[in-house]
Amino acid sequence: MSAPDTRDPASGVDTTGHEWDGIRELNNPLPKWWLYVFYASILWAAIYWLVMPAWPLASTYTKGWLGYSQREAALADRDAALVARAAHGAPLLSVRPDQISGNAALLEFALANGKAAFGDNCAACHGAGGGGAKGFPNLQDDDWLHGVSIDQILQTIRVGVRSSSPDTLGAVAMPAFGRDGLLKRDEIVNVAAFSRTLSRLAPDPSADLEAGGRLFATQCASCHGAGGEGKREIGAPRLNDAIWLYGGDQKTIVETLTNGRAGVMPAWDGKLDEATLRSLAVYVRSLGGAQ
Repeated sequence: MSAPDTRDPASGVDTTGHEWDGIRELNNPLPKWWLYVFYASILWAAIYWLVMPAWPLASTYTKGWLGYSQREAALADRDAALVARAAHGAPLLSVRPDQISGNAALLEFALANGKAAFGDNCAACHGAGGGGAKGFPNLQDDDWLHGVSIDQILQTIRVGVRSSSPDTLGAVAMPAFGRDGLLKRDEIVNVAAFSRTLSRLAPDPSADLEAGGRLFATQCASCHGAGGEGKREIGAPRLNDAIWLYGGDQKTIVETLTNGRAGVMPAWDGKLDEATLRSLAVYVRSLGGAQ
């Protein structure tokens, strides 16, 4: 008995023997070039496993014959970039920080370098343009908690606010008058209403402003000033303007008085080089009012 003919009568090509609804599958061979590429890829993969880091081990990985490390290469590139940045920033170190703005070339570099550093390190809290957010100071206005000069801004950036630095600013946090039982609820409401009058906002009509004023004088004026002018030496904000870090409505002020506020800014000294710190101070200063 002869074997069945498995060739397709139309093309003369052998079939695989598979058939669906009268349609038979041709057994066309793969193109030579495709096979050669496939075999070359297998060979390339085998060679790559030998010469490059590839296989994970219990606590490390195979290093490969070339000993190449992407981590070491990235660190080398970083070190080279730091050297180049230090060379470009060296002129900023030849003058006092407050003299940078008086030199057109230095000012141009400081503003460009500071803007880039601000975007990488500061914008997450203060916003891309320094507009701030609730609890994060707006750097575009003329309200500076710890000083407006280049040296004061530079010091703030260096040591941070309530940071891990031993020289941090704002070491004294605002008391939690309600949580710690320093004031009763109705007293807090009265102080909050009085605080709003300092910035010419309408007080809560149910509050006792006279009682709130007396409490403000005994509990708040030592930090914020008798007229709400604030004290930069301790980072106590002004209360007699229209700028509020956490909000100036009655409810938010009551919350502030009840639980206190203790915002934190990291210290950037040691994280950024001196030229970048100075550039940041110049750039941040350029965002705000001139006073």
